[in-house]
Amino acid sequence: MILTPAPATVPEVGVPLAVLYQARADTLKMVAKIADLDAMPERGHSAGTLLYHIALIELDWLYVEVIERPFPADARDWFPLCTRDSEGKLSVVTGEPLDRHLARLAWVRSLLDSAFGSISVEDFRRVRSLEYYDVTPEWVLTHLALHEAHHEGQLALLGTSAQPSSA
Repeated sequence: MILTPAPATVPEVGVPLAVLYQARADTLKMVAKIADLDAMPERGHSAGTLLYHIALIELDWLYVEVIERPFPADARDWFPLCTRDSEGKLSVVTGEPLDRHLARLAWVRSLLDSAFGSISVEDFRRVRSLEYYDVTPEWVLTHLALHEAHHEGQLALLGTSAQPSSA
């Protein structure tokens, strides 16, 4: 168990990126144990819905808080739905194969890698003052890792519930 900083121009960025990469690796391990991405648990969300949400939240934090620009034009191809429906619940995502979810996650991560791989330490720690809060890209990476870890736990439960009972 050794944390190797991810490629970045400054080591201060490489360490939190490595933590984010570990969160993704853990997510993918959990997803591999889930037979049906569309299966709805009694409480909670399907794996497909969670994967869509993880990717869209990463894109949102990257563009709104870090890059401070509108989403790229092709984002609509990957994200036809908002993250939440009119009742504030996660939008239900069904009918997409695992390959599509993995490609979406990889597409967003490539944008994040591009932005953070060459960011200066000054910009990494520069406060962005938004309407309701102040935030730094450094905090965003920490938040994204924790966000993904939270949903990885939900995915783990979905994988466990899909396993045959040992009774």
